[in-house]
Amino acid sequence: MIHLSEVESQQIKWLWYPFIPYGKLSIVQGDPGDGKSTLILNIAAKLSMGECIDENMNITEPVNVIYQTAEDGLADTVKPRLEAANADCSRISIIDESDKSVSMTDDRIEEAIKRENAKLCIFDPIQAYLGGDTDMNRANEAREMTKKLGSIAERTGCAIVLIGHMNKGSGGKAAYRGMGSIDFFAVARSVMLVGRIEGQSNLRAMIQIKNNLAAFGHPKAFELAEDGFHWLGDYEITADEVLGGMVPKASKLEMAKQFLREQAERTQKILSTEIIELAAQEGISKRTLETAKKELKIKAERCNNNWYWNLRA
Repeated sequence: MIHLSEVESQQIKWLWYPFIPYGKLSIVQGDPGDGKSTLILNIAAKLSMGECIDENMNITEPVNVIYQTAEDGLADTVKPRLEAANADCSRISIIDESDKSVSMTDDRIEEAIKRENAKLCIFDPIQAYLGGDTDMNRANEAREMTKKLGSIAERTGCAIVLIGHMNKGSGGKAAYRGMGSIDFFAVARSVMLVGRIEGQSNLRAMIQIKNNLAAFGHPKAFELAEDGFHWLGDYEITADEVLGGMVPKASKLEMAKQFLREQAERTQKILSTEIIELAAQEGISKRTLETAKKELKIKAERCNNNWYWNLRA
């Protein structure tokens, strides 16, 4: 028996709040070719340089990463992509599978994490690391395997991310579109969906569809352009819009920017409380308005104990 009075409480630590916690399993899933591996690879590249993809990453020094991939060649695909993302490849390692394939229950995983002092370990895709005798569609087998991997994450404090393909079904909840048993989804503490944005050929969205540890993160977007990967940040879109191929409503951020431009044509300065209220009447949240203000480089000024936004500064 374990008496909870003897258990020391701990706070969750985050590699990327609220998407990737340390010491836990996370899943990034999506259809083949929709950018999930590219997203994670670019995150790994940033971390290897001690850089953050956005303000919700708390990285102060370079991070060691284990990137276990079964779908792409190391020399002709993985390394060139990392180099294009300006990664420090000396900090990104792969467990050698020349003589023996890696599975999620392999003792080498924990050994590698400890030896490399890795803070992020990626398996791409899930189904390549199940082992030959495991049926990913059987709940008891899937849960047992992911529990063992989760235990490794807890013991080492490493964030472990599984990349998963979606099944071919359409409609229904995103949780049931992941390949294999729903137990993969159940054991993971955070699950992200990556998919195409209808009508925007180069844009991809990332939507959190499960989070047991914090409030859901705001949907994000990134661009896969000819000159590489570009992180765009907050984007107004839902999982249903991604899964159903629906054109998303106009980006709330773009709406907010246009709203501020229109206000600037009418007046130079406006009370902050007034513009927030006017924006709310247009369906624009304070958070989105603040983001638009920052991107348009609008300054706030204090005058007679009141704050004003200088829309033409």
